[in-house]
Amino acid sequence: MSDSAVARKMSIPDRREAEAWLSEGGRLNPGPWVQHSLNVAYAASLIAAAAPGLDGQAAYVLGCLHDIGRRFGVSGMRHVLDGYRFLTRLGYPDAARISLTHSYPLQDVMAISGEVDCSPAELSELESLLVRIEYDAYDQLIQLCDALAMASGFVLIEKRLVDVALRYGCSDFSIKKWEAILALKAHFDQRVGGNLYSLLPGIVSTTFGFPQAGEV
Repeated sequence: MSDSAVARKMSIPDRREAEAWLSEGGRLNPGPWVQHSLNVAYAASLIAAAAPGLDGQAAYVLGCLHDIGRRFGVSGMRHVLDGYRFLTRLGYPDAARISLTHSYPLQDVMAISGEVDCSPAELSELESLLVRIEYDAYDQLIQLCDALAMASGFVLIEKRLVDVALRYGCSDFSIKKWEAILALKAHFDQRVGGNLYSLLPGIVSTTFGFPQAGEV
């Protein structure tokens, strides 16, 4: 299926448009979030291609744009709402939805890593949007891939979770959130018919800092 066909079906932009917005976002707010987003996109495309019923091109576009709210500056919770509003204004509700859901494998508005930097009105808006969503496979896939990809490459989930905890700290939601992410890993392992880590190039060397024989 071509990018344009996927875009018409799912209300998402095509790959070139998504990459252009991500590149522009990197110029507006330089940082590792851009390479992280590309790695999430790549992981999502690889897993989707191996999972019956999912489209790798659509998954790639959604991965590219999951953190697009960071184009507006350094933020915590606010990047979720900024990304949702940005993509909604552009007329891509399915991509906007991923900007909202990617941070919430645990579907509670306060289960966020980072600062709660929304106003009370914005927090209420975000909560109202989140509770109305019934997660689908693409919501879950990008949530999973967000926990598999660092700017430096693919890593085991546990390394990514520790990285986030060291930068943002832990909360009352942390353990339940980790459990939700590990449950997503088990779910997609089943969908692809094996351990999905085997689909992600470089995961051993990036996680442990040394190359595995035959790995690039």
